[in-house]
Amino acid sequence: MPDTAEELAQRAKQLSPDEREWLVDALLESLNAPATAELDGAWAAEIERRLAAYDRGDVTAIPVEEVFAKARAIAK
Repeated sequence: MPDTAEELAQRAKQLSPDEREWLVDALLESLNAPATAELDGAWAAEIERRLAAYDRGDVTAIPVEEVFAKARAIAK
């Protein structure tokens, strides 16, 4: 008979901290895989849209130094 979730959890608690961390990551990744694939596609489309707008001159870039300076000022 297959292990129950409770039995698996008890066995997992016997793993090293590194192995438990890996297991948690693997389980979370398996739950998020469909959403991640959908989000990856949405981000790819958004990147293309933003690059096209930049190439057309519809938007201007802000130097990274300015962005970081503003972020540091906000974080203080």
